Amino acid sequence: MSTFTTTRGGAAASLRDALFGGLAPDGGLYIPDPVPSLGAGTIVPPPAGEFVESAVWSAERFLAGHVDAATVSRVTRAALSFPVPLVEIEPGIHVLELRHGPSHAFKDVGARFMANLMSELDDSDAMSPRRTVLVATSGDTGGAVASAFHGLGQYRVVALFPREGISRRQRRQMSTLGDNVSAVAVAGTFDDCQRMAKQAFGEPRMRERHRLTSANSINVGRLLPQSFYYLHAWILLGGAPARFVVPSGNLGNLCAGLIASLSGMPCLGFLAASNANDVFPQYLNTGSFQPVASLPTISNAMDVGAPSNFERIQWLFRDDPGALQRIVSGASIGDADTAECIAAVYRRTGYVLDPHSAVAYRAQELHPGVGDAPTVVLATAHPAKFPDVVEKAIGRAVELPEGLAQVLDAEEHFAQINPTLEALEAFLDSE
Repeated sequence: MSTFTTTRGGAAASLRDALFGGLAPDGGLYIPDPVPSLGAGTIVPPPAGEFVESAVWSAERFLAGHVDAATVSRVTRAALSFPVPLVEIEPGIHVLELRHGPSHAFKDVGARFMANLMSELDDSDAMSPRRTVLVATSGDTGGAVASAFHGLGQYRVVALFPREGISRRQRRQMSTLGDNVSAVAVAGTFDDCQRMAKQAFGEPRMRERHRLTSANSINVGRLLPQSFYYLHAWILLGGAPARFVVPSGNLGNLCAGLIASLSGMPCLGFLAASNANDVFPQYLNTGSFQPVASLPTISNAMDVGAPSNFERIQWLFRDDPGALQRIVSGASIGDADTAECIAAVYRRTGYVLDPHSAVAYRAQELHPGVGDAPTVVLATAHPAKFPDVVEKAIGRAVELPEGLAQVLDAEEHFAQINPTLEALEAFLDSE
């Protein structure tokens, strides 16, 4: 059985402590050590079926020794009952649609699994104060976490988002729920939001007074379930190894794929597709990691200049750029190319990509795989969340899914604060 160690060498933790702690006391990120194993020798996939069945199969192996099988099955089936289709758009090019959950983004997988697992493992009594789930979002995380925890009375959600850095529809997925969900607009960038959240976790008085936990991918309980959909794609392909093309911002999605691969899933490598915020592709090219201020783009959920999951990736590959480069390559795609990709794919196939998925799709066009092995592009959000970009590119309106349509006319409530720890602490204390 693995334990959860920290990327900075701190004390090992149980799953429960890592789950509710979020960020490790030493400031590092929890990671399973050793990485979970799908089994010894050649791994045979189970029969192809619905995503929830693949997820139960994966979760039983990833959480073996931590959570009993009955609880794993109950948590997974309650959290992940939505479909994750694998659609062949062009010959050999498949899109894994991760947009069919309640908030219509891939973050639903990790957020809902984590919320259900927390509810199962939480031993707080009736007299304990609520836990505060503090989350920084560049667009989709906030809506997914808000949806996952909405109505769970023992938790309150505080979602920090850059005031000018997300779409109106993304904002409304957080700001219209009310109840135990608070949306907070920060006068800054996502990097400011992420920094404030990490600073709050580093302050013992804030951490203890508000019983802080995280729902960003810095929380290993949200990261690990994201491995399940890589395994689902492999299962749907009948066990054939594929190359995965991953829209990459904070690097949680890529990190989850790497964990799936290291656990024994056969694959042909990963292409990390970034927008103009190309810190990670630069690292792959030079071996030097240089965080910078993030730039605004039309693929806003990837506007990250200091990706937190880089620390986990370093740990997984023992800070050896050469070892990482043997399995991961990188590409950076600008806004003009992104918009043109949306338009061109729609003209050729009738398929509508969101801007983040278009970054990945364009990246694999510029950096094709070898031979006729399948390529799997991760489609991370519904295109209707980005009407200004997508509808301009394809020349027509995008049909709204029910979950988005419901928030368009609902009343909004969100606070606005400056990008400082003091402002965040004052808001937490006022609630």
